[in-house]
Amino acid sequence: MLKIGITGGIGSGKSMVCRLFQVLGAPVYDSDARAKWVMAHHPQLREELTAAFGSETFDTQGQLNRTYLARVAFPNPTQLARLNALVHPHVGRDFETWAAAQQAAGYPYLLKEAALLYESGAYQQLDRIITVFAPLEIRQARVLHRDPHRTPDDILAIIGKQLSEEEKIRRANYVIHNDDHHLLIPQVLQLDKEFRQY
Repeated sequence: MLKIGITGGIGSGKSMVCRLFQVLGAPVYDSDARAKWVMAHHPQLREELTAAFGSETFDTQGQLNRTYLARVAFPNPTQLARLNALVHPHVGRDFETWAAAQQAAGYPYLLKEAALLYESGAYQQLDRIITVFAPLEIRQARVLHRDPHRTPDDILAIIGKQLSEEEKIRRANYVIHNDDHHLLIPQVLQLDKEFRQY
């Protein structure tokens, strides 16, 4: 079974592209959603996070305190690297378990959606990579519309922590253009056809 990674910068539209693949019957692993689930539910990781970032990492109800974790980890590159080093291996194992179930179910291919596909090392688990590309101004407009609590500076700060679009395109096997000039559905249909023939 073919394992396909799908990545792209914030606002590129990778989630929309994944929804199109899902409509065509492809299973999609949402790395961001699963990372949040694993952080909240994996006992060993909960212990590791608490040891690394303090008792406030989980609230009095035992729920992950994402606001606190974001405040202590994201502005500090050392702390962010520490967080990623704890979380990414657990998510990688979670993906492998999920992928094995999809293979057993007979799917010809699957997709792993991840903003930090290269940065996390997750690309090493995959056979092919798709980058979803959109120009910066379009991405900014989309994120500001979707997340009204963010400012343009917030978006640029997030982009600054991600691999450049040029590098993502250079490393990708396929590029889907989601830039208001190219039709999205024909690009997805073409890749779906190719992956099913693999």
